[in-house]
Formats: sequence, C-alpha cells, structure tokens
Amino acid sequence: MSLRMRKTKVAPPECPLTECMSLIGGAWTPNVIWYLSANDRRFSELRRDIPAVSAKVLSARLRELESKGVITRNVMPTSPPSVEYSLTDLGRELVPAIAAIMQVGVRLKREVRAANAITGARRGMRSIA
Repeated sequence: MSLRMRKTKVAPPECPLTECMSLIGGAWTPNVIWYLSANDRRFSELRRDIPAVSAKVLSARLRELESKGVITRNVMPTSPPSVEYSLTDLGRELVPAIAAIMQVGVRLKREVRAANAITGARRGMRSIA
C-alpha cells in the first residue's frame, strides 16, 4: 500500500541554493567563470582554456551568463572588432564558491588515484601468486 502525496497549496519559499545553482549549474559554466576570474578573455582564449567545449556550447554559455548578469561583453573599437568577456560583481562573488568546489575536486581526484594505485597493487600481487 503506497502513501498518497499531499498537494500543498502554498508555494515554497525560493531556495538560496537553487538561485545560486541556476547561475552556475549549466554545462561548462563554472569553467568559464573560473577562467574569467583571472582576467578578461576573448572567445578564442576561452576555447583554448576549455578545449573540450564546442564553439556552439561556449557561445550559448556566454550569452546565458551575460543575460543573467554574471559576465559583461565588451566590444573593442579595433579593426576588425574584438570582444572581451569579463566578470561582473555578481560573477566575482561566485568565484570563492567555485574555488571551494575545485579544492574538493582536487582532493577527490587524489583519493581516487590513491585508491586505484592500491587496487592495482593488489591485482599485481594476485597475478604473482
């Protein structure tokens, strides 16, 4: 016998985590913010920084971040015109959160490598025996 879900009529309050994740949750978005945190970048520089992202996806991510107020798009008065992207104040606020996520990622990567080394050593011992 399953329990029926209650239908609440009151909308839940906006979750701060959901708000933040709506800004950084897209594919490649944290990477774009991270590379722009060092300095302003042109499209081609971001493509070099993040080689796995396609031009189409990077372009879409940059437009999305600009529309959300995370980055600004600056057209330089050169011939031919060039465009640089930079973080807004809101974008700079997100950098410490992304840096914290990166630190966890570095630790996890180290732990996985260590676990794989132990597992590999055990497999090697079995093949000797």
